[in-house]
Amino acid sequence: QDTLNRVRQAMSVLGEVKGSGKPGGAAASGAPEQAEEILALRDRKASAAERISRITAELERLAPWGDVDPGSFRFLADAGIYLFPFEMSAAEFASLSESVCTVTLHRDRKNVRCVIVSPVDLLPESLPPGARPFVLPEKSSADLRRERAEAEQTVRETGRRIAELVSCMPVLAAEEKRLQKEIEFETVRAGMTEISLTGSASGEHPAAAGEDSAFTAPALASLSGFVPAEKAQVVLAAAKENGWACLSDDPSEEDNVPTQLKNNRFVNLISPLLDFLGTVPGYREIDISFWFLLFFGLFFAMIFGDGGYGLLLTLISVVGIAKTAKKGVPNVLYMLLYLSIMTVLWGVVTCTWFAIPADRLPPLLHKLAIPAFSSANPESSGNIQVFCFVLALVQLSIAHIVCMFRNIRSLKCLGDLGSLLMLVGMFFVVLNLVVDAEKYPLNSLVLAGIAAGFVLNFVFVNYDGSLGKAVLESLQNIISMLLGVVNVFGDIMSYIRLWAVALAGTAISNTVNQMAGPMLGGFLLFAGALILMFGHGLNLIMNVLSVIVHGVRLNILEFSNHISLTWSGFKYEPFSDTAEK
Repeated sequence: QDTLNRVRQAMSVLGEVKGSGKPGGAAASGAPEQAEEILALRDRKASAAERISRITAELERLAPWGDVDPGSFRFLADAGIYLFPFEMSAAEFASLSESVCTVTLHRDRKNVRCVIVSPVDLLPESLPPGARPFVLPEKSSADLRRERAEAEQTVRETGRRIAELVSCMPVLAAEEKRLQKEIEFETVRAGMTEISLTGSASGEHPAAAGEDSAFTAPALASLSGFVPAEKAQVVLAAAKENGWACLSDDPSEEDNVPTQLKNNRFVNLISPLLDFLGTVPGYREIDISFWFLLFFGLFFAMIFGDGGYGLLLTLISVVGIAKTAKKGVPNVLYMLLYLSIMTVLWGVVTCTWFAIPADRLPPLLHKLAIPAFSSANPESSGNIQVFCFVLALVQLSIAHIVCMFRNIRSLKCLGDLGSLLMLVGMFFVVLNLVVDAEKYPLNSLVLAGIAAGFVLNFVFVNYDGSLGKAVLESLQNIISMLLGVVNVFGDIMSYIRLWAVALAGTAISNTVNQMAGPMLGGFLLFAGALILMFGHGLNLIMNVLSVIVHGVRLNILEFSNHISLTWSGFKYEPFSDTAEK
């Protein structure tokens, strides 16, 4: 482990510099020695840099006194002339007794730097309290400058050598991989249970126990782990071929089982995002990859909110796919293409293209847009708000419907039905309070749905075979149950962020266009183009951050909470080795 850490530190050092050598500097067997050389150079360079900093600070302290040589002070002291350098205010200097012999080195309106001359190694008693003695350096200014030059030369030489060793990065990377495999192997081997064939429970051999015997009892080694059900036969066949004893069984409730997600190629587009977030559903939790991908694409499109941006992203993804086609296209480029197409479609629906006013867009784009959402419609903003709430209702309803089907053989499904009724009722409450109270009144049917949903949820949400225990547990958590109704309201309201963030992005785009527009028709054309590129580029970056903060949140938090997904799992990464051909 220590060697691995040293290799990683060396790779980190090389990663901070630009190399001048060609890849592949030495055999993998020399990697530890190379790592030690790199770390030694790093330490030497750091020590020299620290020495430069210390000497520079000392020279800055000495600078007002000129070239200082402590040897000269010692020479004069040996001759019976003692010099004491001091700094004081001009007024204090003027108040010095005539018996005090001084040599003025520098004087300005406020301060005086001088040397007090004395025949004895004692200071005069009548010095003013504000007089500040100057501490002599251990070495002269000339020696310090020479040492600093040497340290600077060391920094340059070590930096140059480290840059040359960048060519060793592939060797170090191979060594890191080898050491990781070795550590993983040793970890697995250390976790193997050893069973003595002599019947000892601890597996201790007679010789190890101190018995006087030359016979070493054989022992069996065992290990346990998890394997996907479809690959269990492969393990059993290998056991049969190699003469191993093998027992396979389904995981128990107490087992901490890893999760292996298996999806089709389309749904697998979301895997780069899940890997980036490091989120894995628990082994016994539902996989929402399909719903995550579907709604995340829509959230992405709504947050970017501009078909022009979608076209740019589509171009970037297509170029990336074309360039990597021979080596193997990363899944993230396909995901970007999907998100880009969704953004273009949303731009078509809303007639939004680089925030250009709708009256300046071609008639064809107006015909393709949905009138209720078109930017040419003054009521489109309110309609999109309602759409955000409808989107919340649809996604969160899917969550509860999925839970109902998972619990269909238990009365607990009635608790999920209650949650669904509360969700629908609170949807109309949101429309009444936020959109239009007259258009969306709270009638008795809505209130009855919320009440019925609360009762069903209260009675059956904790059901586990006993209705009485379920009700008792709900009574114990009565405050949380009541707050749950408010949380449903908050979760629906949370989807308004899609409209709000898109509105902010559109405002930025409009501002950029207004700033650059007057410049595009005159001699300031270049400046206008720069403003357009910088402004819209900055807006794109901000939209990416908004997607991470808001678009991901609606899936990871709101949707996951309603579908009872805690993301408590960990990825299935079995112990394995790669055979080199």
